[in-house]
Amino acid sequence: MTNRDDLSSAAKHKLVEAAARAKVPLDTLPYESYKSPSGEEFKLYCRAKSDMDAKTLKWTFKLAEQNVGPFYKQLKMGWQPKIKHSELNKNWARFLVAQNQQKQPVAYTMFRFDMDGGDCVLYCYEIQIAPEYQRKGLGKFMMQTLEACARLWKLEKVVLTVLNNNYNSLTFFKALGYTKDETSPDVLEEADYQILSKSMLG
Repeated sequence: MTNRDDLSSAAKHKLVEAAARAKVPLDTLPYESYKSPSGEEFKLYCRAKSDMDAKTLKWTFKLAEQNVGPFYKQLKMGWQPKIKHSELNKNWARFLVAQNQQKQPVAYTMFRFDMDGGDCVLYCYEIQIAPEYQRKGLGKFMMQTLEACARLWKLEKVVLTVLNNNYNSLTFFKALGYTKDETSPDVLEEADYQILSKSMLG
């Protein structure tokens, strides 16, 4: 199906609900390993928040604090650790985690299946990669895995939010084909972030 305009809101909700019910929504996809151009190998796993161990959840917060905390601190909203901690502990959260050869977590993305602006979407709330493991193609592989997941469950697009002052992230997502979504704040709203998306149709 290449055009979802004919689908009713109820039908779109059913697509989201079907994906959300799956214990491992990536189960039929080849996502469990990635080899970087330099030959470094990574193992990946996907789990619901309820199946994540406390130590790894604590690590996700620390990595987010390290990677994006400085960008938040430059903005009016500032870095709000309680809010970020709460976001990472939502019961609906799904995590795709990458481990290095020593079985240490080095990258993760947190996502959910949702309705957004009338569309059925996979919403990527967070993708964080430890600094020493960036620029190895791992982030690109993880985003492509989320896109494959969205297509598998017949969702319309992948959506994410990026801070305006995080230029490296904006460049990264735009290189992957993400553009400003119609739900992104208007220039007059003077928001500190923008919403990007990529269609999974066609």
